[in-house]
Amino acid sequence: METALTSLHHGTDVLFLMLGAVMVFAMHAGFAFLEVGTVRQKSQVNAFVKILTDWSVSTVVYFLIGYPIAYGFHFFQPVASLLGENQGFELVRFFFLLCFAACIPAIISGGVAERAKFWPQVIAGAIFAGLTYPLFESLIWGRNSAGLQGFFESNFGAPFHDFAGSVVVHSMGGWLALPAVLLLGPRMGRYVRGRSQAIPVSNIPFLALGSWILAVGWFGFNVMSAQNIEGISGLVALNSLMAMVGGVLFALVVGKNDPGFVHNGALAGLISICAASDLVHPIAAFFIGGIAAVIFVYGFVWEQEKLRIDDVLGVWPLHGIIGTWGGIAAGIFGTPFFGGQGGVTFLSQLAGSLLAVVYALVTGFIVYGVLKKVMGLRLLDEQEFAGPDLSIHHIHAYPEDHVR
Repeated sequence: METALTSLHHGTDVLFLMLGAVMVFAMHAGFAFLEVGTVRQKSQVNAFVKILTDWSVSTVVYFLIGYPIAYGFHFFQPVASLLGENQGFELVRFFFLLCFAACIPAIISGGVAERAKFWPQVIAGAIFAGLTYPLFESLIWGRNSAGLQGFFESNFGAPFHDFAGSVVVHSMGGWLALPAVLLLGPRMGRYVRGRSQAIPVSNIPFLALGSWILAVGWFGFNVMSAQNIEGISGLVALNSLMAMVGGVLFALVVGKNDPGFVHNGALAGLISICAASDLVHPIAAFFIGGIAAVIFVYGFVWEQEKLRIDDVLGVWPLHGIIGTWGGIAAGIFGTPFFGGQGGVTFLSQLAGSLLAVVYALVTGFIVYGVLKKVMGLRLLDEQEFAGPDLSIHHIHAYPEDHVR
């Protein structure tokens, strides 16, 4: 009886995390449709192929390099050893955490859209998913976390808390994207004689579909971050929901009914609550998400119109800045004063969030700087004018429209 119960317990954990992995894997379709709906028709094929290629490359490098770096488990051993005594829990845990690692190139893809060369970006994504991200992951969640988390606790009163990756995943991806966007420069025609010339999105329904797919999958991203059935929390689910709708409603008001802001507002709320979803009161989650949406709306306009940074999907404010806000917000609203569970301090959350910013910027500029020198990052003018679909993949998104 005891053996059967143990087997059932292990099997339940494997199924629990497998369901989470599938939900987060589905989010990558959301990344794809969000980008496809935002870019022009001549860049839609490229968006789909980039996301799927980045996922596949991330799988290989995270399997061979990244997961062993982060957690000290390698796959070069007999199947019996891989399965262990817990029915292969470590294997499905790899699948689940791979989905997080693969978010990094998927996030960056939206910032560099429409003018980036294909292979340099694939190589950059491989470096980030195989090395850059796992090294930081190991310090916060993985096998090397004791040292850094001990430093935070002894100096700032508590370990750095990031339950589902506001900082480790989203802030990292957004701040890694910024060097790429800056080194690439704006798309042709985006800024003419110092004046901003807006480039319209191609497909609002696709953009909305991408947002919906991401939002649904996010409940796997957050809730299943417990990584076992015993750790599951209804608070995480409700806080994710409240942050999402807070983001939608605040974006609806400050974005003046703009559908792009509304659908990205949902994502802003979900990004911001990842870190503190297991700590804060649902009312606090609503306002964390709402503030995140305000940050995105004004941050996107500031980025595009004041700084003249052509970040096509606004991934720097959406993932980078809001991911940082999510980490810091955990140190504010997670305290008992605001009805939170405690165990966090503002200084720890601030320090950990800023560390991620510095780490991502330094590594991002190094990787993209080297790739720019060696391979070049940007399509030729005539290739960009024709569009990456035709220049890279030799086909249009709607081939029959070009048949004569």
